[in-house]
Amino acid sequence: MPYLRFSALLQARLAADPQAPAFIHPDGVTTVADFADQVARMVTALRAQGIGPGDRAAVWLVNRVEWPVVLMALARLGAIAAAVNTRYRQEEVAHILRTSGARWLITQCPHQRIDFLATLAELSPAQVPELQQVLLLDGDLPAAEGAAQARLGWPVAALDGHQAPPAQEADLSDPEATVVLFSTSGTTKAPKLVMHPQRTLVDHAQRCATAYRLDAPGASLLTLLPLCGAFGLNSTLAAFAAGAPVVLPPMFEAQDAAASLVRHAVTHCFGSDEMVRRLAETSEAPQPFPSLRFFGFGAFTSQFDAIARDCCQRGIPLHGLYGSSEVLAIFSAQAFGAPLDQRLEGGGVPVAGAQAQIHIRDEATGERLPPGRSGQIEILAPSLFTGYFGNPQATTDAMADGYFKTGDLGHLRPDGSLVFETRLGDAVRLGGNLVNPLEIEDVVQRYPGVREAQVVAVPLQGQDRPVAFVVPEAAEMHALDIPGLIAHLRRAMANYKVPQRVWVLSAFPLTQGANGNKISRAQLRQMAQDRLRAETPVELS
Repeated sequence: MPYLRFSALLQARLAADPQAPAFIHPDGVTTVADFADQVARMVTALRAQGIGPGDRAAVWLVNRVEWPVVLMALARLGAIAAAVNTRYRQEEVAHILRTSGARWLITQCPHQRIDFLATLAELSPAQVPELQQVLLLDGDLPAAEGAAQARLGWPVAALDGHQAPPAQEADLSDPEATVVLFSTSGTTKAPKLVMHPQRTLVDHAQRCATAYRLDAPGASLLTLLPLCGAFGLNSTLAAFAAGAPVVLPPMFEAQDAAASLVRHAVTHCFGSDEMVRRLAETSEAPQPFPSLRFFGFGAFTSQFDAIARDCCQRGIPLHGLYGSSEVLAIFSAQAFGAPLDQRLEGGGVPVAGAQAQIHIRDEATGERLPPGRSGQIEILAPSLFTGYFGNPQATTDAMADGYFKTGDLGHLRPDGSLVFETRLGDAVRLGGNLVNPLEIEDVVQRYPGVREAQVVAVPLQGQDRPVAFVVPEAAEMHALDIPGLIAHLRRAMANYKVPQRVWVLSAFPLTQGANGNKISRAQLRQMAQDRLRAETPVELS
């Protein structure tokens, strides 16, 4: 039976087994009954602070049980959670608070290397005029509350749901009302806030529970990604909807995560390519995580194919994914029985099946393209967002005939499954042809001494030309044969694809996001333009 509210999911879990483990965390185990009780008490605690229908409360917490507790309690009240990335600092936090108009900020005392209160102390009320109060989740300790009050420019109150009486009334919240605001990655512009109601989150969680077999006997999930992002929250809600226990560490630490995979016989993970690599490196065992049944990954930072193949040989069952804040994360994944080459590509089969419609459109002509031809991915699906908060023009610009224009380049296979290629803004027209930088990067990386490569296009001699940045192997840092590399590229590909410059970096610039770090091609393009202006190199013929 499909549910439309978080409270319905909770009631279904309570009816099935109230003493089943819902979350496993450093402080112990939270059962389904314990979790439901915490949500009911948090409803009362938040209401006592004056939070009601339509109000926005920013949520800035590490991964902990209180994160979904607060989300579900806000939903019961008809209020909205503005999710704040744990990696955000002064300007980014101020932007989310201003854009959301949040009147409350729910946060916590410092955790390891994250000092939430120190960052807030750098802000002034003039920067975020709507913010009225900071609610300190750990503020039931008077010393912590008093210390926070002394540091901050806003009133501070303890938010202690454990001491409040549980709310008793029925949940009459509107499933279509916005319940969460996710921030987009903001790699080239300030982040927008993506609106989702309970309906999309709850419906998507149930579909993912079945599609990824989280509802199979013995299934469990290790949450690697922060709950402030769609990737981490969607996968966690899917496991909860399926009745699978969620192992919930506060933050991703590779060694601790690897130990949890083994200790709790975890069957499912979702994460970034970088997380996969770091987990695989924690062990030299031929099969380091024997209980794993499914590891859905998004490729964000680098060429990942060789590492992915090695992981699969070691029994790590990788599946490429596709998703976004706008259509929700883990929107699709490559099928369980797909050949390895297909299984490692981003994209796959939508969890909504035939209810998800995908068009591929040629941006230049507006033509809908048949399978096998690349263009912009457009999506109409049950998990589609309702718009960008406070930005109706951006919402209008992102839609076409009800379909979300993803800004991603991809194609459909003959069987209807999706293949994600790259961000459309990263694809370039070279010699009149739309080229995915990945095909050039693959050739560059095959040259001895090159570990990673990124290709961007910049204006040169009156037209867009490709340039390359490479990260060499450690031993080649100062000895990489650039002329030899260029000669290799000229032999291997059409002349219009050959990078006109090759520059060596020790590392690529990254943009930090809730769903994982991503290489910033925008910064690489700016670096390329700056270098071209600063030098008068000999043109490559």
